[in-house]
Amino acid sequence: MEKLSYQHHGSEEVLGFDLSVAPNELVAILGPSGVGKSTLLSLIAGFENPVSGSIKFNGKELNRLSPSERPITSLFQEHNLFAHLSAEENIGLGIHPGLRLTSQDKEQITQALDDVGLKGLGKRHPAELSGGQRQRVALARCLVRRRPILLLDEPFSALDQDLRKEMLRLVKNLHHNHGLLTLMVTHLKEDADAIADRVVHLT
Repeated sequence: MEKLSYQHHGSEEVLGFDLSVAPNELVAILGPSGVGKSTLLSLIAGFENPVSGSIKFNGKELNRLSPSERPITSLFQEHNLFAHLSAEENIGLGIHPGLRLTSQDKEQITQALDDVGLKGLGKRHPAELSGGQRQRVALARCLVRRRPILLLDEPFSALDQDLRKEMLRLVKNLHHNHGLLTLMVTHLKEDADAIADRVVHLT
């Protein structure tokens, strides 16, 4: 991101961002509420448009690409699982929105469930899973999309401390095992210190 600026509709305040992230780096973005952490991720993902500046990945300009065209997958505090679908079907949506899945796709889903510690639970529906397990399903859905950039917008903030630490360890392992570039927004310094190669402070 180079000289990126953003202005909320109806606001005179202009937010500015300038950040370079190395391949396979895990960066935590730390700061108080309202400072623009989530806005930054929305700009990178393409959900918001900057006033000026550029977003590049591997030398390619991303600004003109729609969210679905960008090499990015995101995980938020709300897991956005469909209650009427099983865990494996919810994960399958990351591969094909119509769930028209090949045998290879199904093998990939099984592997993703194993990677996030949910082996054997693919047939369960969200109501049959704990809060932490539902976030694991959402994380597995991110993995099967096979995008090189993972954005995390405080996805574990609603979990208790022990479970949050467990999920952070899982993310760190998956980040390294899958060779991802990961940006995680948090307002908790202990979470940033526990997971990140580098911490960026927004003020």
